Amino acid sequence: MDESMIDWWTMSVGLFGGLALFLYGMEQMATALKAAAGERMKDILARLTTNRFMGALTGAFVTAVINSSSITTVLVVGFISAGLLSLSQSVGIIMGANIGSTVTAQLIAFQLDNMALLMIGFGFVLLVAIKREAARHYGGMIMGLGLVFLGMTLMSEAMAPLRDYEPFLDFMATLRNPVLAILIAALFTGLIQSSAATMGIAIVMASQGFMDLETGIALAFGANIGTCVTAMLASIGKPREAVRAALVHVIFNIAGVLVWFGFIGHLAEWVQLISPTRPDLTGQARLAAEVPRQIANAHTLFNIANTLLFIGLTSQLARLVEWLVPDKPEGEEAFIVRPRYLDEELLTTPSLALDRVRLEILHMGDSVREMMQSIMPAILGGNRQTLREIELMDNDVDSLHAEIVSYLGKISRQSLTEHQTRELMSLLAAANDLENIGDLIETNLVVLGRERIDQGVSVSEPTREVLLNFHRAVSRALGTALQAVAQNNEIAARTVTAMKSEISAIADSAAAHEARRLVAEEPKRIPAYTLEIDIIEKLQRIYYFAKRMAKTVEADTQAENA
Repeated sequence: MDESMIDWWTMSVGLFGGLALFLYGMEQMATALKAAAGERMKDILARLTTNRFMGALTGAFVTAVINSSSITTVLVVGFISAGLLSLSQSVGIIMGANIGSTVTAQLIAFQLDNMALLMIGFGFVLLVAIKREAARHYGGMIMGLGLVFLGMTLMSEAMAPLRDYEPFLDFMATLRNPVLAILIAALFTGLIQSSAATMGIAIVMASQGFMDLETGIALAFGANIGTCVTAMLASIGKPREAVRAALVHVIFNIAGVLVWFGFIGHLAEWVQLISPTRPDLTGQARLAAEVPRQIANAHTLFNIANTLLFIGLTSQLARLVEWLVPDKPEGEEAFIVRPRYLDEELLTTPSLALDRVRLEILHMGDSVREMMQSIMPAILGGNRQTLREIELMDNDVDSLHAEIVSYLGKISRQSLTEHQTRELMSLLAAANDLENIGDLIETNLVVLGRERIDQGVSVSEPTREVLLNFHRAVSRALGTALQAVAQNNEIAARTVTAMKSEISAIADSAAAHEARRLVAEEPKRIPAYTLEIDIIEKLQRIYYFAKRMAKTVEADTQAENA
């Protein structure tokens, strides 16, 4: 075909417009899927098994549902950080994520172009006309899938004139060099950060008869390498566990491509045996009819084979990654506290992001409990340096509180269900209550410790035991309240609120003890009495915040069950 016969403007508009619709449809479909399935994903992930084969199946299923292997990797990092999984146990899940990422290509290969407008229309009706949350999510998913097929149709139609354009056909011929095809696909996938999109475009080109199966397999290899860019970018600035999990992804994907690079022809033959054929067609028409499905099948078969090939080497791969990314020398970051569980990748799946906030509140609570554990011995007999160290601990609490509030603010900008909105407000209240406890210890109890030193007050042994007993009860309430928030545990929450009578009884007993001690023949009895009464009042205040955290959990779970 002569170059002058091609309307380059119309073709460019159709190609890029179709690509925009295709990518937007994928994003819409993924967002709706994550919103619809997020709650179920929490249940599945909570039951993660340490068996490597079940881990691979779990990783494949979760990635297929939420349509993002990078999110699956982020979730795995969270489990490693929480001590629920070792790196070795999580490798199988990361491997399985590659299998799950091939589901989108399988859907695209069905080429339901004639159903695209029907899907968009039906999905739109569910999205705007039905009030039920679940129906709206499914509507968004169906509409997104329709946009994917419509975008593919527009791209196919735009590229049709290139079937007889020699320079383009010559360029496609160069892609038969597998090294070049892998490099181009890896670069493109790294730029758009979506291997599914790369595979979708490859299938579109195959549907026009522009490429054979072996070229499509090379592009699939490149897409697998390119998706590692997303994982590595997501790990920048993250804890060691995140970097190691991303590196597992990179090594596994690159090693898989290297193993199969010399067997592209054999893989193509195996795929042709299991894929439908059209012997009634010839030439470009046959390629257009057969190759799209064959590319999708090759992508899936390649990733399944790689998982089976490497699943027995999870321990060795984990040790290699730990050697490549060693722990930082102890004390290198001793004075820096960072969020352990908050991750931007999960913001588009609010149910999972809110779960990570629960873990981060527990992380923040660990710092508050450390302050709580240290403060009473410091008040009763510590020195100024000990009190100063406890005071500085509140900087960690304040830092984590700011990060949690900021992250919750980002979640609030997502599309939330009524239940998720209640959950967000409950977590915000819990974070504020914890921060108030930290401030109370820093600004009130630490000051009381300094007053004891300044005034030369000595607390008697009987009084010391009374105060320590009260402190133990309040600390127990705080720990149980944290458990209630972290696990959304109504039983733990009720335990804290039920402690009100116990705390009141201990406080009354302590006050009666102080009244008896007031007339004791001891030096500085009045300053000692004032100090001890203030300690009791501040401990009661800490219990008040712990009880408020528990009541928030109770109210949230009751509203959920209503």
